[in-house]
Amino acid sequence: MSEDEREPPYLYPDYVGTRLRAPAKPLVHLPDGFHDFPAPLFPRPIGKLDHDLTRQHGGEPIGERIIVTGRVLDSDGRPLRKTIVEVWQANAAGRYLDQDDQHPAPLDPNFSGAGRCLTDDDGRYRFITIKPGAYPWKNHRNAWRPAHIHFSLFGSEFRSRLVTQMYFSGDPLMPRDPILQSIPDQAGRERLVSRFDPETTVPEWALAYQWDIVLRGRAATPFEHEP
Repeated sequence: MSEDEREPPYLYPDYVGTRLRAPAKPLVHLPDGFHDFPAPLFPRPIGKLDHDLTRQHGGEPIGERIIVTGRVLDSDGRPLRKTIVEVWQANAAGRYLDQDDQHPAPLDPNFSGAGRCLTDDDGRYRFITIKPGAYPWKNHRNAWRPAHIHFSLFGSEFRSRLVTQMYFSGDPLMPRDPILQSIPDQAGRERLVSRFDPETTVPEWALAYQWDIVLRGRAATPFEHEP
């Protein structure tokens, strides 16, 4: 199976959104170097609390506190150092802090649901957050997204940005989720599922989950296509 065959297709009819945004005509080949400009510069440096989504406001957010850690690696297993990793997610009730999200679930004034960090010299990232809730999304009858956290990685160039999602093991909604099921092979789907990490879990404070991100190669983490 080629690398392209392991990635989600642009058009996956069960995922209704792809019907609207998938290319309807053959893609246009752009000259080499067309997108070779530097990665975006952010208006402020990464702050001390950007990685801790539970301490960005005046009070404690509602929900189950969790720690999410992992490494960002290349296809040869080498760590990617000083790579920007961003996350965004729904709150514990399954609601995003977004004007387009009209899910009748409560917003949490102490949880914005977004964070970022830089990987260290071992390629490791670490976030403290709240376990997100499931939410309805109207893709099909009685459609619910499983609990997940969105990840974005920035490399050295703008076109190297990669977006994906992390899921939680044992979630009964995963087999019913067209976004996850659009990945052709079972091994690829499993690479998007985090594992419980008892070694990083802090007793009486937070459970921990471990999830590595591999760029390129046969063991690569599947990423979302952006037509």
